[in-house]
Parts: sequence; C-alpha cells; structure tokens
Amino acid sequence: MQKELGVLMVLSVVLLSGCGSDKPTADPQGSGESPSKQVTTQPVRGTNEKLLGSSEDEKVKFYKQTDGVTLDINGNKKDFSWNVPGDTGTAPQVFYTDVTGDGKEEAVIIIQTGRGTGLNNYDIHVVSAEDLSEIKVQSYEEIVADQIETHVAKNGDGTLAISVKAQGREYDFNYGFDPAPDYKQDSLAFGGVNIYSLENQKIKLNLGGSVGVSPTYVCDFNITYIFDSAKNEFLADQIEVKPIEK
Repeated sequence: MQKELGVLMVLSVVLLSGCGSDKPTADPQGSGESPSKQVTTQPVRGTNEKLLGSSEDEKVKFYKQTDGVTLDINGNKKDFSWNVPGDTGTAPQVFYTDVTGDGKEEAVIIIQTGRGTGLNNYDIHVVSAEDLSEIKVQSYEEIVADQIETHVAKNGDGTLAISVKAQGREYDFNYGFDPAPDYKQDSLAFGGVNIYSLENQKIKLNLGGSVGVSPTYVCDFNITYIFDSAKNEFLADQIEVKPIEK
C-alpha cells in the first residue's frame, strides 16, 4: 500500500510540472519590445519650414513655421510667437554676439514688420543662448513716455517751431514749412519710423518724429541702448536729436 502511494505521488509531481511548462516564460525586462527596439516619437512640426536667416557663423538659425517661428541656437530650439509678416523686401537679420557685456553670446534677431510711404518699422529680439529666454528691449513707446518731451507750435510765417527735451537736454529749431496748416498738433508723433540696428555690439534705434497726418518727419532720435543686469533689460542710454532741414 505504501509503495502504491509513493508511485501516485511521483506521478502527481510529473503531471503538475508538465502543466507548468505550458505557461509563457516571464519577460525579465517587462512587457513590450526590448529597449534596443523601442523608439521615442517626437512631435513633428509642419512641413512648411523655411529658413529665414542665420548668423554669419551659422550657430544661430531662424525658421518660419506654419504656426510660428523657431530659433535654433547651437542645436537647441525654441518656438516664439514673433510678428514675421510676408515678404517686406528686407530679410531678417540674425546675429550671434555678446550684447550684454557678460562675455557670452546672445542671439539677436531684427525683423522688418512694416514698409510703405512714410512707414518703416522693425522689431528686435534678444535671446540668451544658455536657456533660450528672451531679454526685454525697452520699446520706443516707453522711451518716449519716460525720457522725451516735445512741443509743436505754428509760426506766423508758415513754419513750425519745434521744441524737444531728451534726457535733460533741450533742442529748439524751426521746420521750413507747415505740412498740415489745418491740422492741430501740439507734440511730435512717433511710430511711423523705428529702425533697429546692431553696431559694435550695441543695440541702436533710429526713431522718427513727425508732424501732419501723412506724416512729415522733422527730426530723428538716435538712441543707443545699454544692458541693465539688475533689471535684465536693455534700456535707452544715449539719445541724440537731429533736426531734419527742409
């Protein structure tokens, strides 16, 4: 009897081990394909990518996308919602140079945003190469509000008397004729001409002051920026006023 029980126990073990062999072997690396076959899919941008410009050393590239623009600095890319209109006749200017004075290069992009009779507008963008964050450049509206005062008066001989105060300096001059005798204007108008440029690693702005509806430009404001590290912003440092003779 004991011998028969022993045989039965052996048979039971064999049968149980056979059933276990039908189960799938566990994957020691988990479910799915092996890491060598796994592929990470990145979002694909629109197919209408267009190179708008690059720096002289080609370390900075500026692209137009279907839904915005992309800046590539040394292979690091970031999208921006900058205003880049259609063909204005002037391609964007792309620089890679140190404009903050910290010994490290920044990307500088200058874009023409408007062009026409009495109209010439540009935007400027400065982007850190380290984290691709944009550094603010003080707008001409802020500069006019904070540092420029103007006054326009009509002379009896049909000329205009223009007074300008900028950064504590005063300028008084006459403009040769009144382009809009029936138009009342107490101060100069701005916004028709604002042209950014980069000279000797300095950001500069040519800002036109005008009279009349057309408009007629009577003086230029040549502004040089300086970087304020405490504010992390480019601010107007020097303002030179040049009357336009007529």
